[in-house]
Amino acid sequence: MDFDFKKNTLEGTYHANFSMGHEALGRWLLEEVGKDFEVIETLFVQIKLLKHSANEWTLIGNEMTLVLSAEEAIVQENSVLHQSDEEFEDGIDFYNEESISSCGLEDFEQMIESWKAFITRF
Repeated sequence: MDFDFKKNTLEGTYHANFSMGHEALGRWLLEEVGKDFEVIETLFVQIKLLKHSANEWTLIGNEMTLVLSAEEAIVQENSVLHQSDEEFEDGIDFYNEESISSCGLEDFEQMIESWKAFITRF
């Protein structure tokens, strides 16, 4: 998973660019975490606890939900959680590449560490 972070110094806004298939992770990071160091520290604590556990941990946000397990991190839009296949006409596939992303727990932890280091600099 490739990513990079940028800050628009004129507007004070942050941008997170992620490789194809991981775009939802970037949206989740900006929309649900942002510069909230309390959430970031909670993520580190949960990651540490999950590394030796068979449990899952869920963080439900305003727009997106994160599910962590010992193996992976999954981010998806809350609206995707409540849709069924019956809501779509036959022959029309729901495009969810930008609505759902997953990665290994170690990659997720490295991404959060990089994000924390980035926002601490600015």
